[in-house]
Amino acid sequence: MKKIIFSLCLILYTTLAFADGKQDSILIIKADWATKTTAEGLTHKQAQIKGLFNSVQSINLIEIPRASKRKIGIAGNEGMKRTSLQATEKGAVAAINGTYYNMKEGNSVCFYKIGDTVIDTTTDGEFKSRVNGAIREKRGKIEIIEWSKPIEQSYKKSKGTVLASGPIMLDNGKRSDWSACSKSFIETRHPRSAIYTKGDGTVVFITVDGRSAGNADGVSIPELAYLVKILGGYDAINLDGGGSTTLYAEGENGSGIVNHPSDNKKFDREGERHVVNALLFIRK
Repeated sequence: MKKIIFSLCLILYTTLAFADGKQDSILIIKADWATKTTAEGLTHKQAQIKGLFNSVQSINLIEIPRASKRKIGIAGNEGMKRTSLQATEKGAVAAINGTYYNMKEGNSVCFYKIGDTVIDTTTDGEFKSRVNGAIREKRGKIEIIEWSKPIEQSYKKSKGTVLASGPIMLDNGKRSDWSACSKSFIETRHPRSAIYTKGDGTVVFITVDGRSAGNADGVSIPELAYLVKILGGYDAINLDGGGSTTLYAEGENGSGIVNHPSDNKKFDREGERHVVNALLFIRK
C-alpha cells in the first residue's frame, strides 16, 4: 500500500510540475512583447510578465541575426566603466555587461585573454561557485564553450578573445547540470544577464530585472534557463548579474539603457553600475 501511495504522489507531483511549466510557457509565448526593429538590423523586445514563475518579471532582449553586417566584440581592461560608456566609446549599437569582477580592485575574477595576452585568470572561488563556461570570440563571431581550471591552464590558442563566465545554462538545447555550483547562487532570485544563441545563428543579449517588488522580482538560474529555452535558446551562458545587469541599445531612451539597472534601488534607468568588461555589437 505504501508503494502505491508513493507512486500516486510521484505521478501527481510530476503532473503538477509539468502543468506549471506549461503555464509559464504560455505566459512567455503570449506575452505582450513590445518589439522594435532598428535600421541597424537589431530587434529589441521587452515585456513585463505578471504571473511568470509566480512572480513579476521584467525582460529585455536584443537579437542580432547571423547575417548582420557587424561583429561581436568584448571590451575591457580599461578600468571600471558603465556598460553604456564602454559601448559608446567603441561605437557599439548594443551592449550587455560582462562577467564577474572584484569591485575594490577593478579587475575581472574570470579568465580574460585577448590574442596571446592573458589579462585576468579565474579565481578558485569562481570555479567552485559558478564559472564553468566561456565566450570565445574570433573575427566577430562567438561561441559558448565549456571551461574549467584544467582547460584554462592548458589553453594555448592565440587568436580571438576569451572571457570566462557561468554557469552554462543550455548546451545544445539541453538544460545543464549545476550540481557543482553554489546552491544559493543557482536558486536565489537576482537580476540576471545572459547571452544565448539560437539554432539559426542568431545571437541574443537578455536581461531580467529584479530587486523591485511589484515591478521585477528577478529569476533563479533554472528559471532563466527555462525562459531562454522557450525563447528559442540553443546554447546559453549566464553573465554577471545583480546591480551589474545592464542592457544598452544605441539611441534608446536618451541614455541607451533599455532595462532597469538596480544599483540605485529604484525601478528606473538611472541605476547603472561601473563594470570591468562588456559584450558589444559593433559596426564593422
